[in-house]
Amino acid sequence: MPSSVVHRMHYNPETATLRIIFVSGLIYDYKNVPEEVYQAMKTSGSKGTYLNKYIKGHYPYEKVG
Repeated sequence: MPSSVVHRMHYNPETATLRIIFVSGLIYDYKNVPEEVYQAMKTSGSKGTYLNKYIKGHYPYEKVG
């Protein structure tokens, strides 16, 4: 089921950076995210809920563009 919040996400294992592209068009890079966290988000029933509970506030981030 498509997320109503997260349009797309990409994980770079070399830099441990998780890029979230939101439905709104905003793009954020979350740093130092373990690959297991990315994999868990990929398989979660609600990407937005997972993002809010396990990523936001837990990892440093920067707005892209």
